[in-house]
Amino acid sequence: MEKKKQPVFKPKLISSLKGYSAAQLGKDLTAGLIVAIIALPLSIALALASGVTPEQGLYTAIIAGFVISALGGSRVQIAGPTAAFATIVAGIVAKNGFSGLVLATLIAGILLVLMGVLKLGSLIKYIPYTITTGFTTGIAVTLIIGQLKDFFGLTFVNSPIETVEKVEEVVHQFHTFNVEAFIIGAVSLAVLIIFPKFIKKIPPSIFAIVISAVLVKVFDMNVNTIGSLYTISSALPVPSLPEFSFATVKAIMPDAFTIAVLAAVESLLSCVVADGMTGSRHNSNTELIAQGAGNIASALFGGIPATGAIARTAANIKNGGRTPVAGMVHAVVLLLVLVVLMPYAALIPMPTIAAILFVVAYNMSEWREFVSIIKKSPKSDTLILIVTFVLTVVFDLVVAIIVGVILATVMFMKRMSDVTDAHGWVEIDENADDASIRLKKVPENAMVFEITGPIFFGASTKIADVIKNADKQVLVLRMRSVPAIDATGLHSLETIIKLCNKQHKTLILSHVNEAPMKALEKAGLLDHIILADNIDDALIKAEKC
Repeated sequence: MEKKKQPVFKPKLISSLKGYSAAQLGKDLTAGLIVAIIALPLSIALALASGVTPEQGLYTAIIAGFVISALGGSRVQIAGPTAAFATIVAGIVAKNGFSGLVLATLIAGILLVLMGVLKLGSLIKYIPYTITTGFTTGIAVTLIIGQLKDFFGLTFVNSPIETVEKVEEVVHQFHTFNVEAFIIGAVSLAVLIIFPKFIKKIPPSIFAIVISAVLVKVFDMNVNTIGSLYTISSALPVPSLPEFSFATVKAIMPDAFTIAVLAAVESLLSCVVADGMTGSRHNSNTELIAQGAGNIASALFGGIPATGAIARTAANIKNGGRTPVAGMVHAVVLLLVLVVLMPYAALIPMPTIAAILFVVAYNMSEWREFVSIIKKSPKSDTLILIVTFVLTVVFDLVVAIIVGVILATVMFMKRMSDVTDAHGWVEIDENADDASIRLKKVPENAMVFEITGPIFFGASTKIADVIKNADKQVLVLRMRSVPAIDATGLHSLETIIKLCNKQHKTLILSHVNEAPMKALEKAGLLDHIILADNIDDALIKAEKC
């Protein structure tokens, strides 16, 4: 049966509302409320880690969260600011200012829409697991390093952007260590770790914020709070277009590409996780278009890049959310919080924000998978993992992904080349099983070669070198185990044909599969060879030559 193709753009909200019941509405309202409570401190913390103001984190969760849920290709995806973007966004803001970030996010949104329209959603799965694990763990490490300053209450002389520079600044300025800030950070971290073991329904970050804020206020502790560093605003987001020029666009294009790729990868990975939890199936191209629209809207309303958040999506599912309505409710609740409760965010201590982000980084780090790959995988995969991880920490995500993909491609070609083989054949029946293999009589004027694996540029010379030394008048190439042939393989085969013609030899190809046959036909090589349906037919034709 032919697999039914999914449409490029068909939001899950449309199908979810068919037969929508009051009972499901109640579940979606509950799930949306709980996810909003979880998203509130995370949105603020991730905004600060990204080098922007607290309310801009909420703008992102509200605007992008609503748009992506309404237009998305997943029933349960919750979108907003995520830890994966924090260090990337902070670097963009430091280099190009907030206007540069807005422009990069806008262009990234357009790229995401184009990716969806061009049906590139399925291509994301071809990024190797070792690369996604490597850069995810690397991002987690950079996030932790970026929070050491606030956790220990350090005073920086410089404003480092790169992760290595941040480590150097922490070492050089550790003498400014603030004991009171460290105590608040340690208490907050303890609350975040211990409270979930006893209280399941309420996010531990809420407890950590309340307890630490009370301690700082009551004991008048010398600890930086959000209010001491930032001006808090509860104003509603207002749309505006950024100023831009060709030079600015050229400068931020690499950043826009980074945002688009990371948003696509993280969102679709989140969708896959959600599918596994709910038994449903997402539409990857629709999801990419929705992610693009969400990021465009977020940028226009003063937000930062957004993507699907795996932890918040999982919380949505666990609390009964099964339609996009839950994600839209989550955005509306955050809008009410922005208007009513935002001034109280000024009381949140910065060490508490750092502690929250430590936990977020730990949960996203995939360190168990990282260790498992090193222990169980081939050395080539371990090399790709470590290189991607190191480049993410030392340089940036774009360099890490490009180098990782190139390494993975080279390793793949090496493996395929090792699999491809050409050797002289003296056996076996076309359909014989292991118990009934029988020798075949090869005509004295012929030599049979068995070719296994794809004939591509990494292995074509291996095949040509073996066949060139044949001293018989008829060469039979048995190709039943050749699934594909590329341009270099065709050139190699053409060289063999010319050599056979020059030496007045006959070339017979046996059992050519569909894909190689089409390639041979398109290259115009079929007129210069003899085709045989199977090895028996090939040997009969060889004997007559």
